[in-house]
Amino acid sequence: MSSILTNSSAMSALSTLRNINSNLNSTQDRISTGLKVSSGKDNAAYFAISETMKGDSGMTKAVNESLTLTKNSVATARLGAEQFSDLATEFRDKVAFAMENKGGLGEIEADLKRLVADMGAIMSQSTFNGDDLVNAGKKAADGTTPAVAEAMDSVGVFTVSATPSSKAADREIITGISRDSAGALQTTKITVSPVDLNKQLETFNSIAANFATYAGDTTKTDGDATLVDGDEFLAAALAKADEATKATVDAATSLGQSEKSIERQQEFLTKLSDNLDAGVGAMVDANMEEEAARLQALQVQQQLASQSLSIANQAPQNILSLFR
Repeated sequence: MSSILTNSSAMSALSTLRNINSNLNSTQDRISTGLKVSSGKDNAAYFAISETMKGDSGMTKAVNESLTLTKNSVATARLGAEQFSDLATEFRDKVAFAMENKGGLGEIEADLKRLVADMGAIMSQSTFNGDDLVNAGKKAADGTTPAVAEAMDSVGVFTVSATPSSKAADREIITGISRDSAGALQTTKITVSPVDLNKQLETFNSIAANFATYAGDTTKTDGDATLVDGDEFLAAALAKADEATKATVDAATSLGQSEKSIERQQEFLTKLSDNLDAGVGAMVDANMEEEAARLQALQVQQQLASQSLSIANQAPQNILSLFR
């Protein structure tokens, strides 16, 4: 039956054209945004998961960037501690040299004092962005004199002469953020221990202060145990210098271990954030090859549907021929 009021063919063709246009718009959106899931209406589950994972990736990158500052502080302190240790070794070697060569004690003392000054300079410069992990520049209780652990006398005895500096407290550094089975955030941390080189600096300073006078002392006579001489002073000074040198090596080693730990964690965080981003992309990114092929097919379908609708719209015209 033909009707001029209801054109079923045109209605069917129009419905087909609407569906094609809708699919075409969706495909064009995917091509323009690069996303197959851009909102909750596209795929609610994938959208919720991807948004959570994007947030986790962002937090991971933020932690990684924060660790960069900490690593730079530790690396600077480690460099300072290593240079300090090298000078400490040179200081100890010069004391050992003096034990067998009593000439030129004045020159040796000058060298030792210069080494102490260089150690102090290294400590004061081993900071990054104001962050001091070698405890440089600490002061005694009066706030004016350097914190001295001990002072050495002519017999090699050390006595406390000022308030010793106290090492800064250990730092807990956040190295990662994760979620438990319930979705709650959890943090992982490592401990970075600052080192204190002030005691070693003052030990070397005390040895160098009157080195030539004490090392050149020949007061002691054979068989008189109540008097001291330069040999006893040098033996005690060498023992103290060796002890302080070993402490500086331990300090540099501790900072080096902390730096390596941070580097390993940063390497992991970089790979983790890349993996999270890849996982999000697998869920929400559009396959551009498929979308390009689909676009071509839909454009052809659109043209055919338009022609079909045009033919269907012409059907009522045929009724006019019945009245001729």
